[in-house]
Amino acid sequence: MTDPRATPTWRIPVGVLALVVALGVYGIAVASLVPPLIGTWNALAQTPVYVVLGIVWIFPLKRYLMWMETGRWSVPAEATESP
Repeated sequence: MTDPRATPTWRIPVGVLALVVALGVYGIAVASLVPPLIGTWNALAQTPVYVVLGIVWIFPLKRYLMWMETGRWSVPAEATESP
């Protein structure tokens, strides 16, 4: 099996740029759409909402990083088999 990092690939720089753009769009969307909905709430009530919105973007990141490294969206079958 060859090392995915042995040869340069276009996926890593493109993936990093896409991730930065996507997080920027997500941040702007949260900052512009959420305050009108919960802006009148107490700060302690707003905190869990912003904590959840600050963490939720991490969930699809594993598969995205896997694609950047290998070109696949899921773990290859041979990597999941036990020796």
